[in-house]
Amino acid sequence: MNDEVVAAVAQAHRRDWAQVFSTTAHLTRDLDLAEECAQDAFAQALETWAETGIPDRPGAWLTTIARNRARDALRRESVFRRKMPLLVADETSPGPEDGLVDDRLRLIFTCAHPALSRQAQICLTLRLVCGLSTPEVARAFLVQPATMAARITRAKKKIAAARIPYRVPGPDQLEERLGAVLEVVHLIFTTGHTAPIGAQLIRHDLVDSAISLARMLHLLMPTDTEISALLALLLLTRARQDARVSADGRLVLLSEQDRARWDRQLIAEGQSLVTDALRRRPPTRYALEAAIAAVHAEAPTWQDTDWAQVVGLYDALFRLWPSPVVDLNRAVAIGLRDGPEAGLHALTPLLADPALATYGYLSAARADFLRQLRQWPQAVTAYEEALTLTDNEVERAFLSERLTDVKRYL
Repeated sequence: MNDEVVAAVAQAHRRDWAQVFSTTAHLTRDLDLAEECAQDAFAQALETWAETGIPDRPGAWLTTIARNRARDALRRESVFRRKMPLLVADETSPGPEDGLVDDRLRLIFTCAHPALSRQAQICLTLRLVCGLSTPEVARAFLVQPATMAARITRAKKKIAAARIPYRVPGPDQLEERLGAVLEVVHLIFTTGHTAPIGAQLIRHDLVDSAISLARMLHLLMPTDTEISALLALLLLTRARQDARVSADGRLVLLSEQDRARWDRQLIAEGQSLVTDALRRRPPTRYALEAAIAAVHAEAPTWQDTDWAQVVGLYDALFRLWPSPVVDLNRAVAIGLRDGPEAGLHALTPLLADPALATYGYLSAARADFLRQLRQWPQAVTAYEEALTLTDNEVERAFLSERLTDVKRYL
């Protein structure tokens, strides 16, 4: 098979899956049928593009093929008799202006419907919006692929039973649904910012999709401070993206990044948004996270980072949104403010937290502090633990280099 075609189809899947699937689902009102048609379109691309060449607009080509497949299926009377529609066309209920939304946003509101559990919302989002395979979603939840497949199937059936409409809800329901949707958008971004598995550190398609959706929400509700705060967080984090990987594909830590490569336009936009969001009292979770990102963005060098302010913001964030991951980040910030011994001391209680038992960043943080303290045997053990808990190849390569370096001192 033509390697160029295979690469083009893979790239189109990463970039265009959400649009192809969501547009097809808008037509079929049936998630299973839409998924089948979208998958068929990508399979057909492998054959057709090898003969006709890669089209100028792969996403449009794939969407057309998927929609044609869907129309063919819907024309068959047996499909209507056999299948109960999973998505209800609720055209009578007013929603936001259609010009401000697209089918991806409708799909996210469907996946984040309150009739579904939060875990089901996240599973469906990763599978249908992000286009991750069932085994990839299963790995994110540390379960077997068969178990995850069953969960996703149950979630789809729940959508059918609840008669969930495929649309952005009207103003009377938008506020109560917004929290779940913002979590979903944030999840898409974090999944792309550091891919859980694979050969690339960053999935640019997911990062760009999340920012596009956050901007869309901001257009829908420009006065909502939580939306503004989330958009600020995404932009300020995205601004550092180009400096996170070296020319040869190696991970570059924040402390070593060339800050001239940071996107100053995104930083300025993010700073403006977070300033407005912080005027709300008390500040929200995303506003505090965005404020932390802004502190990093404002520091001209790593040494100039205001770690006291970062720790204070993590303190406020933990009070508002207690989370083991927030506690971990706070402990790391303490070590960067007060030294590696203080950081190691702050990390120690987290070793007993079962929620972090399989979280590789805890072991990696301990390993780094132990390395700085020249506690070589303990550092080796911590790096080995981090490696066993890390599946991204770029991160694994970085940890392997650190492990090799530390072993020289044994």
